[in-house]
Formats: sequence, structure tokens, C-alpha cells
Amino acid sequence: MREEFQADLTEVSRLLVTMAEAVRAALRKATTALLTADREAAESVLARDAEVDELYTQVETKVADTIARQAPVASDLRMVITALHISADLERMGDLAEHVAKTALRRHPSPAVPAELRPVFRQMGDVADRMAEKMATVLATPDADLAAELDKDDDAMDDLERELFKVMLADDWPYGAETAIDGALLGRFYERYADHAVNSGAQMIYLITGQPVTAQEA
Repeated sequence: MREEFQADLTEVSRLLVTMAEAVRAALRKATTALLTADREAAESVLARDAEVDELYTQVETKVADTIARQAPVASDLRMVITALHISADLERMGDLAEHVAKTALRRHPSPAVPAELRPVFRQMGDVADRMAEKMATVLATPDADLAAELDKDDDAMDDLERELFKVMLADDWPYGAETAIDGALLGRFYERYADHAVNSGAQMIYLITGQPVTAQEA
């Protein structure tokens, strides 16, 4: 029974790593679409979001089946419940990448953001990519210290969001309210993507150390 339980956990871990890699690739492509009006990249994100949703369903099903068959308790139960929390955060990260891609498509063939905002969004994309990469690594090889680094990365994302608003709220902003609203929503998508990565990291820290970590607001 123990060997069977470990096999179940290995499968759940594999699914989570695959999810993390998928949502990383999704936001990378969505950012490319956003900055360069790459319609093919944006459509690819939308087409593959169903794969992330399917992986999420597979995790839910596997966890439910494992609980029913193995009736885990204590730390074993914590492992499978943690997997559910992380899969929910990863699924949401995929949705946020999809939102970015949809914004890029809505403005096509023009770039979805003006030139003044592109450097900030490029940096936001880089931070998000780094966070998703760390999350995939932590899921494959649990490391509390690496998971804790996500908090600092999130601080960098928050700083970039503030910089974004500083540009859009400047007196010489020439693009009007509609473009500013789009920029604000896009900034929120990246900021929430980072928050969900932090939440996943917090779950891993709890799993590794047994010490609860405060999660970001949903």
C-alpha cells in the first residue's frame, strides 16, 4: 500500500510540474503577443489553455482517488491537499496568461500597449517567467529556500506595477483613458500571476517545513 501511495504522489508531482511548465510557456507567448502583435502566439495561448484545465482535472481526480483508496492521515494527507491548492493556483496562472493573450488579440494588428509601456511589460514578463521557472523547479525538487525567493520576485513585480501606473497617470500621458484602462488591467494580470506563484511557493514551504506561510489574497 505504501509503494502504491508513493506512486500516486509521483504521478501528482509529475502533473504539477507539467502544469507549471505549461503556464510558464503560456505567459511567455502571451507577452510576446502583447509586445509585438504576434497573432499566432496569442492564438496558441488560447488553444492550449484547455490543456492546463485538463491537467488540473487530472490532479483533482488523482487526489480524490488517492484519498479514497489510501485514506492518508497527518503528513501524507498534507501532501495531497497541498497538491490541490497548488494545482488551483497554477490553473489560475494559465487563465491570467490567457487574459493577456486575449488583450493582444483584441488590439491586433496594432500592438496592445503603446511604446512607452512596453519596457515595463517586458520586465513584468521576465519576472513572471523567472517565478514560473522557480515554481517548476521547486515542484520537481522540493527546496524551501528557492520557494522563499518567490516573495522577493513578487516585490519586484509590485514595483513594476507601480512604475506602470506612474507612467499612465503622468500629466503628459497622450493615449487617453481606454489605453490606460487596458494597461491597468494588464498590469493586474501580471501581478496576480505572480501572487499565485507566491501562493504555490508558500504551499511548498509548508509541505517541506510544516510551517504555515501567509498566502496572497485571491
